[in-house]
Amino acid sequence: MPVYKIYRLKEAQQQQFRWAPHTIGPCVVRPRDYCEQGAVEAPTPYAAWFLLRDRGMPLRVGDLLECQTGELHICKYIGFEEARWQEQQSAAADEQAQGSPPRVSA
Repeated sequence: MPVYKIYRLKEAQQQQFRWAPHTIGPCVVRPRDYCEQGAVEAPTPYAAWFLLRDRGMPLRVGDLLECQTGELHICKYIGFEEARWQEQQSAAADEQAQGSPPRVSA
């Protein structure tokens, strides 16, 4: 069963995230805006959401779950969506600027 790391959005960024417009595609998040807060074992991000809620530690809008594979899921009003750390996004842009072909994921 997958283990998800829990990243809580810092209070200072809560209101900014809450009022930000919905975007299409993966949400780019900055590591400095988050604090790691343990882990939860669950088959899916939604199962993790229910487990944390039942334990009295519910995920808030803007919080992240990171799977063991490095896949990030951000909690939004409409459910979970794909997210990426900002550094990963910048590294891909740097590779393209240097003439490397873009990575294609299947």
